Amino acid sequence: MKSSPAAPAAHTTAAPPSGAPATWLTWLYVPGDRPEVVAKALHSGTDVVLVDLEDAVAPERKAYARAATAELLADGPPGPVPVHVRVNALDGPLAEGDIRTLAPLPGLAGLRLPKVTGADQLRHAVGWVPSADDVPPLYALLESALGVEYAFEIATGHPAVDGIALGEADLRADLGVPSGSAGGLEYARGRALVAARAAGLAPPPQSVYPDVRDTEGLARDCAAGRARGFLGRTAIHPRQLPVIEEAYRPSAQEVAAAEEIVTAAVTEAGALALPDGRFVDPAVVAGARRTLSLARRR
Repeated sequence: MKSSPAAPAAHTTAAPPSGAPATWLTWLYVPGDRPEVVAKALHSGTDVVLVDLEDAVAPERKAYARAATAELLADGPPGPVPVHVRVNALDGPLAEGDIRTLAPLPGLAGLRLPKVTGADQLRHAVGWVPSADDVPPLYALLESALGVEYAFEIATGHPAVDGIALGEADLRADLGVPSGSAGGLEYARGRALVAARAAGLAPPPQSVYPDVRDTEGLARDCAAGRARGFLGRTAIHPRQLPVIEEAYRPSAQEVAAAEEIVTAAVTEAGALALPDGRFVDPAVVAGARRTLSLARRR
């Protein structure tokens, strides 16, 4: 389903729930049909638990996964970190029921929408929410060439959109990029990053690293993702969380440089000169403040 280009919409990003880090770095996927695993994930150290009703759940377990997730979220936040839910594919038969059931629940902190291909599809999904007051923060996954092509329109397609990200496994299949080859994804990664920032959203997190045993490879890949401009990463196993956290936390040198910039900005407006003669502008100051926010994480 194609989306017609739309004018950029005014956008404000919702603040994290009370007690959450100022900037999230880790999102842990857990299967929705495994309540005991979800319960453990809430205390795993992740910033956000992502309950998955889509790829991680077999077809014959989909109804149970939805019911178990609804029970988890029915009485308010079930644990110390926010819970987001990835619903089933928007063009399939299950997504409408997922959204109608889960969107109004007080424990839901966000909906992750898979395989979004256009802003019109996004708005159609929002129409399944029983009440406009119940629309939660939305996170759109771009998992096809068409989704990447319309990244900015999706990012600005509804005021509730709080983030976009790539789903690289499906995107590889759509583009014909072999597993382990990153070159064919560079354009898509850059497109998603630019679209998110142009829409006033946080930089996207990296997609999952599928080999849960290869923590050294994960660390290298996170360092490369951080250099590209990504912020944080989704994970599929708790052992990946500290690796992602370490890779995305600023170094002591970065913190010192950010403190110098922010201190100078307190006394000067607009472009300002640092003691070593460098000039920095408000965008650099904003980046320095984000660095300090990351440094203050738990």
